[in-house]
Amino acid sequence: MSSEASGPSDLIHQVLPSTDSPSKPHTSSHDSHHSGPGGLLTIHHEGESGRSGIHFWSFMSILWRSSSQVSMAVNILWPFVPVAIILHYLPGHHSATLNKWVFATSYIGMVPAANLLGFAGQELARKMPKVAGILIETALGSIVEIVLFMILIAKHKNTEKGGDDSSAEEGNLIPVIQAAILGSILTNLLLCLGLCFFFGGIRRQTQTFHAVVSEVGSGLLLVAGFGLLIPSAFYSALKGETRPQSGFTEHKLQYDVLKMSQATSIILMIAFAVYIVFNARSQHSIFDEILEADEINDADRAHDMAKEKLTFSECVVAIVASLTFITLLAIFLVEQIETIVHSGVPDQFLGLILLPLVEKAAEHLTAVDEAWDGQMNFALYHCLGPSIQTALFNGPLVVIVGWALGKPMDLNFEIFMIALLVLSILVVGNFLRDKESNYLEGTLLVIVYLIIAIAAWYYPDPDVATSNEFDGSWIAAGIQPGATSTASLQFKAQGPRVF
Repeated sequence: MSSEASGPSDLIHQVLPSTDSPSKPHTSSHDSHHSGPGGLLTIHHEGESGRSGIHFWSFMSILWRSSSQVSMAVNILWPFVPVAIILHYLPGHHSATLNKWVFATSYIGMVPAANLLGFAGQELARKMPKVAGILIETALGSIVEIVLFMILIAKHKNTEKGGDDSSAEEGNLIPVIQAAILGSILTNLLLCLGLCFFFGGIRRQTQTFHAVVSEVGSGLLLVAGFGLLIPSAFYSALKGETRPQSGFTEHKLQYDVLKMSQATSIILMIAFAVYIVFNARSQHSIFDEILEADEINDADRAHDMAKEKLTFSECVVAIVASLTFITLLAIFLVEQIETIVHSGVPDQFLGLILLPLVEKAAEHLTAVDEAWDGQMNFALYHCLGPSIQTALFNGPLVVIVGWALGKPMDLNFEIFMIALLVLSILVVGNFLRDKESNYLEGTLLVIVYLIIAIAAWYYPDPDVATSNEFDGSWIAAGIQPGATSTASLQFKAQGPRVF
């Protein structure tokens, strides 16, 4: 059987007899490089550069070539980074047109900056054991998202009681953050995975992947989707039962949903910690064997092994430089959101489609390249892994940070959007069930994503219509549930205060 026809699970059985010993059935030859203390600090042979320190011209040459032809083409966009910085710091009054140009150049500039971070993370991952490396690579890829979320929640302005300012146009960025959390997951599950299935299916009639990777990923996503759905369903079910003069007011319901979201966020973050331990310790050997078999199946393995690689020091420099650019550009982006929304771009489209596309660009390029080379288990990791991290860690982290900053960030999503997420998880899980994929399934996933993008464009802004209206002024004022009309009058007299 040819390597194209055989799947990763078949290759595992070819690799195991020569690497396993009778006394240690789960110890592979890869593990022998990392036995004993300090194993994680040992450079894996596939990541050896043959150099040490920083060699400027070799460093720049490797960064330009990047990980693939597509990633190298993305480097052409680097001039947008200094242009965005120059436009942002131009002296004098900035017109709306100039602000739009700052947003556009920052948005485009985020792509090569994120690509640099992804490539540096990939080079660093090569120097480590397979599972540890891919977890670190996924975490570095999600830093772009975390930075963007932190800047958004820091720039959010709490609404005033009775004010008609529920959209991003007036500084209310919570709907944008909520849409970005769901959009990040949807982009990975539908667009990225769909493109992997499509481009991999063009080169091979059928692609196969291991059940452990797909079942663990889809199962965790379903649990995460359930956790994210509960606060929204709770609010929607009880919203019509509130009474102004009763013990169960709208304020009491909103307060309960906020506290429920904070508790749920802590539980989801614990689930993410268990997931990391599961990958790194409990199932380390089986995941290592699956990914090693996938590397053997790599169509460009010989070329990748022969390429010049970054040293450890160069990886660190590239990661620090890319994070600096990403943070700057993310600040520029967030500062211009009010201008962009005012120009006619809907809140939900901005959060659900535009922001996730740019923050996930590097991961998408890496995953599609791996699928093209026949490494579907790696590609699945880069599609499902970031989705799991967003649902179980990045999203809940914003809720906890908002809690600390006194900003009412909760998990009460638009019920329409959270329903799309749960349905998308079910659709993807159904496609993963047979452990095979083709370009038809990839096309269908991309089509679903495009339909969602169209719906997001026509979805009204929160100040027009919403299923999860939240009056943040109650929380900002520090008024506890059960407040009476007297407390309401006191609030109006004193105004909101941030704690």
